[in-house]
Amino acid sequence: MFIAMNRFQVKKGAETAFETVWATRESYLGSMPGFIEFHLLKGPEAEDHTLYSSHTTWVDKAAFEGWTRSDQFRRAHARADNQTGESLYLGHPKFEGFEVIQSERKAAAA
Repeated sequence: MFIAMNRFQVKKGAETAFETVWATRESYLGSMPGFIEFHLLKGPEAEDHTLYSSHTTWVDKAAFEGWTRSDQFRRAHARADNQTGESLYLGHPKFEGFEVIQSERKAAAA
């Protein structure tokens, strides 16, 4: 399994616009071979930004890399901008990719 994460430092006051971009996007993830799950995470607030992370889970790194080379990826990211014309971010998003080496899940609820 492979987990791909992007960390975003969203400028203070731009959180709603950022969340709207994600909520209204066409992701195309569900049509991709090897895609398992997506989460958008909201983290701690700093003085000048709020930390967010996108988190996708894939069956393996090859499936994720296939996504990054796909037409669906290009289409999804071509429409991922905000409509205000001003950047919502402090700096560029930071990508982090992880090979899963151990997992644990809760047993089914009784």
